[in-house]
Amino acid sequence: MFGSSGLFSLMNITISIVCIGISWWALQSFRFDLFVKNPKGAQAKLLQILLAIVIGHGVSTFFFDYLGHSLLLNQLFQ
Repeated sequence: MFGSSGLFSLMNITISIVCIGISWWALQSFRFDLFVKNPKGAQAKLLQILLAIVIGHGVSTFFFDYLGHSLLLNQLFQ
C-alpha cells in the first residue's frame, strides 16, 4: 500500500519537474521584450519562472488526470 503511494508521489514530482522544465524551455522563444519594460531584469525572469511553473503544473495535471481516467476505463466493462 505505502510502496505504490510513494511510487506515485515520486512519479508525480518527476513528471511535474519535467513539465516545468519543458515549459521554461518553450518560454525562451517567447518575446517578452514586447510586453515588459526590462526583459533582462529580475522581475522579467521571475515572471518567466512563474509562468513556467503555472504552465508546467497545468500540463502535468492534465497528464495525470488523463492517466487516472484511462486506468478507470477498464471498470466500465466489468
